[in-house]
Amino acid sequence: MVGYTENKQNHQRRLRRIEGQVRGLERMVEEDKYCIDILTQVSATTSALQSFAISLLEEHLAHCVAEATVKGGPEAEAKVKEASEAIARLVRS
Repeated sequence: MVGYTENKQNHQRRLRRIEGQVRGLERMVEEDKYCIDILTQVSATTSALQSFAISLLEEHLAHCVAEATVKGGPEAEAKVKEASEAIARLVRS
């Protein structure tokens, strides 16, 4: 079982909303909307994706990483390293 299983439906709903935002962006370009209006929507979509990523990361830390650290050993080290790398990717994006 993965850490987000309990919230899977909520995550899927959030992703569908984000998908709708992206389709809206495509529609705005198709309709030649004002650049700043499109950029405003890009910012909103980016924020929604970042919020989703943080939520997923929190669940990963609370479930997968916490479980591995209880077991200890190489698996724990690998999970912590994996989480650190994921955080670094999020910070860079």
